[in-house]
Amino acid sequence: MTQRFSRRSFLHATAATSGIALLAGCSGSSGGDGGSDGDSEATDSPAPDREMPAFDGWFERTGNYDGVHDMTGEDEVTISVGAEGNGGGFAFGPAAVKVSTGTTVVWEWTGNGGTHNVLHREGEFESELTASEGFTFEHTFDATGEYRYVCVPHETLGMVGIVLVE
Repeated sequence: MTQRFSRRSFLHATAATSGIALLAGCSGSSGGDGGSDGDSEATDSPAPDREMPAFDGWFERTGNYDGVHDMTGEDEVTISVGAEGNGGGFAFGPAAVKVSTGTTVVWEWTGNGGTHNVLHREGEFESELTASEGFTFEHTFDATGEYRYVCVPHETLGMVGIVLVE
């Protein structure tokens, strides 16, 4: 007895087999192991001019930390407050910057993620709590050092940052 397949059953069987083959190609690593296979894109790792210090785990919960952005030599640097990260608008962007002494850092609210603030735990600077898009807060860094800061309402989500001053 000869069994005949309809066009529909043939396409269904072919699609199921093709799907398995396509899924098999997706089972490899997506670059999360830190290794390089020569096919990496810029989004897989920080730009070559960025340092990736661990800062004693300061950024372990921060999803958008991609290294220290070297902005030395600039008079003014802007950091977004409410940047995309940590499951929503709960990040500083960039999370870590390096600046020269005398640089003014301006934090500018995006309006995303609710109410935010910028607080240096050692008391060097503190903004008000606000959700207003376009609100800015600035601080001029006159002394070298490492300035760790947080958004108090979202610190546990990983909304933390660092300004390194040389």
